[in-house]
Amino acid sequence: MEFPTNAESDELRALADASALDAALIMAWRDLDDPEAGGSELHAHRVAERWAAAGLTVTSRTSSVPNAPILSTRSGYTAIRRDGRYSLFPRVVREGLFHRTPKHTGLVEVWNGMPMFSPLWFHGPRVVFIHHVHAEMWEMTLSKNLARFGNFIEQRAAPPLYRHSVIATDSASSRQEIHEMMHLPAERIHVVDIGVEERFCPGGQKAPNPHVVAVGRLVPVKQFDELIRNLVEVKHKVPALTASIIGEGSKRGELEALRDELGAHDWITFLGKISDEELIDAYRAAWLVTSTSAREGWGMTLTEAAACGTPALASDIAGHRDAVEDGVSGVLVQGREPFVLAMTSILTDDQRRDELSKGALARARRLSWDHTALELFKLLADQA
Repeated sequence: MEFPTNAESDELRALADASALDAALIMAWRDLDDPEAGGSELHAHRVAERWAAAGLTVTSRTSSVPNAPILSTRSGYTAIRRDGRYSLFPRVVREGLFHRTPKHTGLVEVWNGMPMFSPLWFHGPRVVFIHHVHAEMWEMTLSKNLARFGNFIEQRAAPPLYRHSVIATDSASSRQEIHEMMHLPAERIHVVDIGVEERFCPGGQKAPNPHVVAVGRLVPVKQFDELIRNLVEVKHKVPALTASIIGEGSKRGELEALRDELGAHDWITFLGKISDEELIDAYRAAWLVTSTSAREGWGMTLTEAAACGTPALASDIAGHRDAVEDGVSGVLVQGREPFVLAMTSILTDDQRRDELSKGALARARRLSWDHTALELFKLLADQA
């Protein structure tokens, strides 16, 4: 796949040519084609395609995708998708221990809650990408005992093995949490900003009446149930309000039932998974993008919307604190009452909303996937 030439893509190609690396292996939980793929999977894909365009042989290794082939070629790199969601982890360790990795290969392990214990089986150039600490997310998705086990592995058992690893994360606020909660050395944790595609840009017309959009996987950690309740409160103060929720996930049925129970069927719409073109149109038409997520490594939907000129109202959490410049490109709050007051204020104050929109555009212009791919490769090349 060809990408427009710029200083950072040229530097990446030159660095790839000059380094001792000619291949990269990206180990992650889910593939981009997985029905529940989200920001982490898109991040790995954007990096992989740019590394492949720079001349590296790139392979992505993940769990299987339902009704999809094990082997797939995408954007210049190879995707190997096999094993179940949980059997993937012991299989990867076994493969690493008993199958020799080709020389001049670098490894990126995407630690998504459960690690793949790469320090035990890979001894070449290696970067571990941690988007965020999962913490209470374990209890949101697993039984009490399994949640306790997952939390023990993430915060106590595995980190000592990674004390000498090079760690990368999305944001300074996530870096701080990883250091404090996982007790990994701060000097080993590097921030590599998330990018925004150039196709996310201003255009079209805003909706004629106040319209809010929220984008993400419909899973417990995103707390869309809290968002729906907040929107219903705002509706009392902004009667013309409408909202769209974009994405798929295991909680869609419950969330639609909650919306209907609260009498919001006529103005809160679930759009499911939509095309990239439709997503851009949705960002451009919205007066505000919003998120009540409990955990994020960044806030990719917030910066995508920002690039389209739409400011954000989001939960004040690690990740969001870097994706959104509070009071400049959007507003960060915690709790229902502050959320309702902030949304009402932004939707009813044209001047403030215009200022936040300008701040959002300025924030997004500083972000690019070429920069993300370059900085992450530097971490590998420095070791090689």
